[in-house]
Amino acid sequence: MSMALPLDRTDRKILALLQQDGSLSNLELAEQVGLSPSPCSRRVKALEDSGLIVGYRALLDARKLGLDLLALVNISMDRHTPERFDNFEARVSACPEVLECYLITGQSADYVLKVIVRDMQHYQEFLLGTLTRIEGVSGVHSSFVMRKVLDRTALPLG
Repeated sequence: MSMALPLDRTDRKILALLQQDGSLSNLELAEQVGLSPSPCSRRVKALEDSGLIVGYRALLDARKLGLDLLALVNISMDRHTPERFDNFEARVSACPEVLECYLITGQSADYVLKVIVRDMQHYQEFLLGTLTRIEGVSGVHSSFVMRKVLDRTALPLG
């Protein structure tokens, strides 16, 4: 179990602003938080060094890249052994179509994947040419996203 780091109001404000726009300059961030640039920079560095801020990324528009089909895929494994799970996880980690992979409980499936592809043909190729060929996969159940209702990356800071 991980321990939550103690954060003051200024740290929370910095984190909230960076979650909204990770490309803010230190000067812009300092102005919005109400600090001078040097103390703001030190706080961000401390948040990075603590491991709370794990990185910065650009969020891309999938549709503008021709990636129009989003699927949630439940995967069942034939045996629950560390070797089976390690092999499966290594194989799906190498697939750029897989955006997220979770080992889950409480369902008939062992894993749920978030997969993005161009279209149904590409999904069929990925399913038949990759997913079902991974040793130990005994079942695949696919659900396709009709409409994105909510898509957040920002964590609640309470």
